[in-house]
Amino acid sequence: MKAIRVTQFGDPEVLQLTEVPDPVPGSGQVVVQIKAAGINPVDTYIRSGAYGERPLPYTPGSDGAGTVESVGEGVSGIQPGDRVYTAGSLSGTYAEKALCDASQIHPLPSNISFSQGAGVFVPFATAHYALYHRAKGLPGESVLVHGATGGVGTAAVQIAHAGGFVVFGTGGTERGRELVAEQGADFVLDHHADGYLDEAVALNGGKGFDVILEMLANVNLERDLEHLADNGRVAVIGNRGTVEIDPRQAMRRDASILGVLLMNADEKTAAGIHAALFAGLSNGALKPIVGRELPLSAAAQGHADVRAAGAYGKIVLIP
Repeated sequence: MKAIRVTQFGDPEVLQLTEVPDPVPGSGQVVVQIKAAGINPVDTYIRSGAYGERPLPYTPGSDGAGTVESVGEGVSGIQPGDRVYTAGSLSGTYAEKALCDASQIHPLPSNISFSQGAGVFVPFATAHYALYHRAKGLPGESVLVHGATGGVGTAAVQIAHAGGFVVFGTGGTERGRELVAEQGADFVLDHHADGYLDEAVALNGGKGFDVILEMLANVNLERDLEHLADNGRVAVIGNRGTVEIDPRQAMRRDASILGVLLMNADEKTAAGIHAALFAGLSNGALKPIVGRELPLSAAAQGHADVRAAGAYGKIVLIP
């Protein structure tokens, strides 16, 4: 089968399409024929070596969607032909087939395409984990999604809108802001405009935000703290460097800065998240946004694009 392999850490060009043996499921394992694989920013950090060196060579990717090809001994509740999305993979999803532990396989509703399914796991599970489990968000609270046009951002707006929050979202382009509004944001701001956070607070009745979901903390965290409500929480989902803050901004509000890393969710929490996502996908409240589809051979281009400004939905590879 064809798969993307990384034999050395470096720039996107280290992603090479090659032939590798087809995976064979062992006990408790499943082979998925991948119809679409999702690219996440974390994939680019791992590829560059920024997240610590992992064994080489490897195939990137944790997000994918397709049909079950075969199951190993001891697997129940999963049958060949089932439509599924992956929540992680043993072999990587940038490939025609992926080997997964049975616990990494989740049903994909029939109303969700495979390309959309490739945008479920990291974006939607991260947004849900950040809003409900880390920030302890409550319906009726105000939530600012800071950088709401990418995969996690659009997912966060949809989840917050469906959950009864007052939703503010920011985008850097007119097209992006239109997308944020379409996902259910009550108010949409241009994060390149001077004073946009002050404008957002005014739209919120002069009150700071209860929750801020932050995609670029090294740029925005200091200002986020200045625009929180009392007992407000900033959930840091994305960050690309260091930042200097004034702790008094947090002290005077009894505010919290919370790190978000999906892999820290325990088994019970993860199961609850996937149950909630399946319900939302099935009833139409949640609908992953696919910004671009690229052939598997264009993985390097996808890695360059996912880090570029003006992100728009999910970038998906089609084997």
